[in-house]
Amino acid sequence: MSPSSLRSAPLAGIRVLDLSRVLAGPWCSQMLADLGADVVKVERPVHGDDTRTWGPPYLRDAAERDTGEAAYFLCANRNKRSIAIDLATPAGQAVVADLARKADVVLENFKPGGLAKYGLDAASLRAIAPRLVYCSISGFGQTGPYANRAGYDFLIQAMGGLMSITGRGQDEPGAGPQKVGVALADILTGLYSTIAIQAALSERERSGLGQHIDLALFDVQIACLANQASNYLVGGQVPQRMGNAHPNIVPYQDFPTADGDMILAIGNDQQFARFCTVAGHPEWAQDARFSSNPQRVAHRSILIPLLRQTTVMRTTAEWVSALESQAVPCGPINAIDQVFADPQAIARGMRIEMPHPQAGSVSLVANPIRFSETPVSYRLPPPTLGQHTDAVLADWLGFDAAQLRTLRDNAAI
Repeated sequence: MSPSSLRSAPLAGIRVLDLSRVLAGPWCSQMLADLGADVVKVERPVHGDDTRTWGPPYLRDAAERDTGEAAYFLCANRNKRSIAIDLATPAGQAVVADLARKADVVLENFKPGGLAKYGLDAASLRAIAPRLVYCSISGFGQTGPYANRAGYDFLIQAMGGLMSITGRGQDEPGAGPQKVGVALADILTGLYSTIAIQAALSERERSGLGQHIDLALFDVQIACLANQASNYLVGGQVPQRMGNAHPNIVPYQDFPTADGDMILAIGNDQQFARFCTVAGHPEWAQDARFSSNPQRVAHRSILIPLLRQTTVMRTTAEWVSALESQAVPCGPINAIDQVFADPQAIARGMRIEMPHPQAGSVSLVANPIRFSETPVSYRLPPPTLGQHTDAVLADWLGFDAAQLRTLRDNAAI
């Protein structure tokens, strides 16, 4: 028996009660579930998570009929069990409070104060379960003048500065602010939440007590401005949109080829010199205007047109082959179908198949974490609405058939 077969998943034994919906919260809880936590997703009866209807496309069954399970929902909800509970009913509130007593983590993304009327806010639940780690995700946080505003990813990308640095330069055709093509603020907030929850669980091992985590999409978006924020704070210049160019590195952008486009991501002077040799212009690397990165940044308006005149002379595949042989970072600009057909994505197993009760199977994107001893496991497909209500209430709370029937009679589940 191998050593890895004796070791459990990193978060095995951790129970997560997930009251969140849409993307940031579910992204966090899916990550926790992938790492081995038992995640119970609480959804509204009848409607469930909003993203269940965010289609098309919808998952199709063997007869090519839509199942009603939207692709959007499927991307963030595997390895979870779904229970349908009406939080507006006293009986439903009592059940969720009982589940919270059994949980290690509660995750929610209601508006600040929205769960207090149900007695399910952080203060109420931590009063009855002091070891509970309670994570609140919201648009703008639990404090501040915007705390009660709704926060959506698109809005946060705008207010948090990302759109001011994304898109074509102001003097280029098609200039203007542009959002990123995925809900990046949501996803990053989900990842920060995962980190924070694991840190709080680790601290609980020492103190014996849980705590309340306050995560705001707005805060996360500002934090993830990274070098662009630092450029402003240190240099005093407000960063501008530069299309695919980099404010601090040249050449580090897209270039036209004979049959399309490619990316050059040259990060140091040695790589630039090797590129110049492959391109047939070794003299560029000796030119005082281009020999160092600071000089290339200062003279980008001269250098970039020279490079573009050269890159159009070969196909993307020809450039990639020639430059990779000289360890010059480059690559094609893949459409998503090309991504999943890429040999590297195939070798890394980035597409997985899981059984699904309605469709037979469902294709999903793999978790990118690779553990040497406790690999991520794919135990449960994204659940249908309320699929596990009876099983979870029996498992966590010991409810019998009569108690479940009473809850149904009271429209609590």
